[in-house]
Amino acid sequence: MGRPGDYDVNRRDLMVAATATAALAAVPSAAGAAPAGTDKPVLAKVGFTVNGERRELELDTRTSLLDAVREHLHLTGSKKGCDHGQCGACTMIVDGRRINSCLTLGVMHQDATVLTIEGLGKPGDLHPMQAAFVKHDGYQCGFCTPGQICSGVAVIAEIKSGIPSYVSADLNGAYEVTDAEIRERMSGNICRCGAYSNIVEAITEVAGKQA
Repeated sequence: MGRPGDYDVNRRDLMVAATATAALAAVPSAAGAAPAGTDKPVLAKVGFTVNGERRELELDTRTSLLDAVREHLHLTGSKKGCDHGQCGACTMIVDGRRINSCLTLGVMHQDATVLTIEGLGKPGDLHPMQAAFVKHDGYQCGFCTPGQICSGVAVIAEIKSGIPSYVSADLNGAYEVTDAEIRERMSGNICRCGAYSNIVEAITEVAGKQA
């Protein structure tokens, strides 16, 4: 004979077993599951102006702006570094503002104006910031340089527009291109080679010429 309470224990065990069986039955079997990789991507058309040229693309809606420019338009100056928005190598200027292009989807920029390093200047006709980077040796391996240059151009525009930074003392004041402002505003662009002091010199020179 069972001991007092055994019935209750056995009943609980049966209930647990029945619940587990029902849960397993609800899970699709391997035979009935949809094969992996058969889902078709969702495509969408998007048009934007890249470096002064109107471009029309049909993209997987998951495609980043960086991949759209690099893989579809074959403008490989903007680099894929961390792909997490932490290194700044993918920096582009979109509608006048610098962004990490790896963190935004291409389809989000319908009718936008996109400027990459290729649109700033070319050999024999360098943008002043490109020329300053060469003069001040603002690069070593060069991988981060396109993003650094695009960001440097945007930094000067931000300061001139009166956009404050973390180190700006007066949020409503006029800002000067100081070492502190440049270093703070460029802090999102990482240079593994450590050419930071030369980069600051290059940006300072360009800002002085534009003043």
